[in-house]
Amino acid sequence: MIQMRVVKTIKEVRDQVSAWKNEGLSIGFVPTMGYLHEGHQSLIRKSAEQNDRTVVSVFVNPIQFGPNEDLEAYPRDLERDKAAVEEAGGDLIFHPEPSEMYPGHFTSFIDTTETTELLCGAVRPIHFRGVCTVVGKLFNIVLPDRAYFGQKDAQQLATIRRFVRDLNFPVEVIACPIVRESDGLAKSSRNTYLSPVERQAATILSKSLMKGKEAIENGERDAKKVIDIITASLQSEPLARIDYVEVVDFENIQRVERIAGETLVAIAVYIGKTRLIDNFVIKL
Repeated sequence: MIQMRVVKTIKEVRDQVSAWKNEGLSIGFVPTMGYLHEGHQSLIRKSAEQNDRTVVSVFVNPIQFGPNEDLEAYPRDLERDKAAVEEAGGDLIFHPEPSEMYPGHFTSFIDTTETTELLCGAVRPIHFRGVCTVVGKLFNIVLPDRAYFGQKDAQQLATIRRFVRDLNFPVEVIACPIVRESDGLAKSSRNTYLSPVERQAATILSKSLMKGKEAIENGERDAKKVIDIITASLQSEPLARIDYVEVVDFENIQRVERIAGETLVAIAVYIGKTRLIDNFVIKL
């Protein structure tokens, strides 16, 4: 059992990973923005199962936040994160300062099309450019064999799969299922923003998705009808304000009229001031 370490510089990560690779060890990687919960831990555990060593990045990435988004308010607690990574079987935390990741006059970005046009990409125009750029940088720093992403951020998962394929990154992208609270709410660092009343109201997301999923399982194939079922359910909660309800092809994140193949049903809903996302993927 090796001692879990926290490092802050790119050189330290590269030196450690290089030493592990010289021993013939495989490297798994879990990129995070910290404030880790059981969802993140499920990714770390999967990596620890499938690889000899697991690197976890804890970095609140400034370039994926828009001007009016919650960069400063985003929760941070490194001591808590260290305990969570250690418990889940991680071996190294990379916790850089923004100046380490974006030195000087930074002008190079990974931009994507198609998979980022709808859903969160439509309302957060710079978000995925920031996500893909930081993930691409982290892949080049850590040089992992496999990297682990949660299905809760399904558009992010599809987009990273696409740029890894398009740009020939030598990393296998592993998707892991959504981890939920006992009442169905998808685990998220942003759940901490919810008041007790809002927290109760937020269960409407998973309940509404379940109604849509049941309709598909009972034979409904018309995407608009599934959207209408989910929308009506969400509208029954007074504290819920819908951002979007969409049915898309899971590979290219484009709208479909008929549900076939691998389909993503995704929602974004404001509960008070907190924007929450949830989804399910169905294969027919």
